[in-house]
Amino acid sequence: MAKKTINNDVLLANIIKGIEEVKGNDIDILDLRDIDTAVCDYFVICNGNSNTQVNAIVSSIQKTVSKDLKDKPWHVEGTDNAEWVLMDYVHIVVHVFQKHIREYYNIESLWGDAKITTIENKY
Repeated sequence: MAKKTINNDVLLANIIKGIEEVKGNDIDILDLRDIDTAVCDYFVICNGNSNTQVNAIVSSIQKTVSKDLKDKPWHVEGTDNAEWVLMDYVHIVVHVFQKHIREYYNIESLWGDAKITTIENKY
């Protein structure tokens, strides 16, 4: 059975909703569609304040996307130490960091040609 195609905008909205449900911070969406070497269409980057919150964000995203879209990530890694968790939804890759790890790797600067949209915290 073929996997149904999910609209990127709908998936992005559900990922953002999952992050906001557990008060994830500093949400950025990097639009990589115009970059030839990009591995996906979008990166969603956010951070939590502890490994507990990082894992809560990951869990919230998975629950929200699963409930609303009946989809799950193709691959998830980094949950053991929860400093940087990567969730691969094929066209959208989510990076959930602890703040100091995000600052260290500074992914946004590595993808400087991407269009970045910052989502304002709702709380």
